[in-house]
Amino acid sequence: MAASQVRKEIDEALYAFVDRQRPVLSAVSGELAPMLTALDALLAGGKRLRPAFCYWGWRGAGGGDRPEIFTAAASLELLQASALIHDDVMDGSDTRRGQPAAHRRFEALHAGSGWRGSAEAFGAGAAILLGDVCLTWCDEMFHRSGLPAEVLLRARPVYDLMRTEVMCGQYLDLVGQARGAGTDGPAMVEAALRIVRYKSAKYTIERPLQLGAALAGSDSMDALSAYGLPLGVAFQLRDDVLGVFGDPAETGKPAGDDLREGKRTVLVALTLERAAPAEAETVETLLGDPGLDAAGVELLRSIIVGTGALDACEKMIDRYADEASEALAAAPLTAEAREALSDLTVAATARRG
Repeated sequence: MAASQVRKEIDEALYAFVDRQRPVLSAVSGELAPMLTALDALLAGGKRLRPAFCYWGWRGAGGGDRPEIFTAAASLELLQASALIHDDVMDGSDTRRGQPAAHRRFEALHAGSGWRGSAEAFGAGAAILLGDVCLTWCDEMFHRSGLPAEVLLRARPVYDLMRTEVMCGQYLDLVGQARGAGTDGPAMVEAALRIVRYKSAKYTIERPLQLGAALAGSDSMDALSAYGLPLGVAFQLRDDVLGVFGDPAETGKPAGDDLREGKRTVLVALTLERAAPAEAETVETLLGDPGLDAAGVELLRSIIVGTGALDACEKMIDRYADEASEALAAAPLTAEAREALSDLTVAATARRG
């Protein structure tokens, strides 16, 4: 099945599920309409990578085309939505996918309605609740996909572990931002890579692949990890580079937004590992400044490039992508799935947004 058709099937399953949930919220109160509006805006974007990897994990293990697998796979978009909404609250992000972040939408609703109290606090609280709804719905969508109960049961351990890991990774990210540098260069890079593995790499590629394969009855989890985990790391490292050097028209976020949010990425860790004392002091001073202007962003970019950190990060991306490609060639998958996953490998690491 062509990638465009997989995307179409996933979208249709996702939107059909959300449409079935609308009367549930409407029956509670018409005041919940802004929650659905915010969710609709978020779900309209995205690459659908997680459902695609789940689908090809299923197909690679011999699963056939049936509508239920698209519904089960599409449930991962609701997990992604929950993670993004909560992440934006914690980071204080203003935009997501070129539009106001969910908490900013709710903040504007409060301010525009002339309600009492803090608009900012209301926005954060409402967004957290919307993220919780998405987390609940991802479970509901998965279990109501129509796949047999015994099929869902054998994949449940992967599904549960994936959701636990992403929350743990998010906490490690919070700790990393709060603690600052704190350790020497190599340890700092390894700490950043640990966050990458658990906050992004595992639930983006490794676990969705394993989930699809488990649904199809495969037990080749180690072989899928050998491919999915390094590719997931490469994917997030590319995201880190785009967060600093990406074109806002492609990324949907302002230039240098990761720097304003103070994200302790691998790219930042590599910079601090290589920086002279004065350069490191500049990075520590400017990183996480919400008022960082274009000149400040450009200064940090020049330090990242000048220290060789950008080049080192690009080499890491290539190394992890090569590792993933070698593992893919050896993985016990159908030829069709191997070809599709090879295309996804390129899409995940060579993207511009």
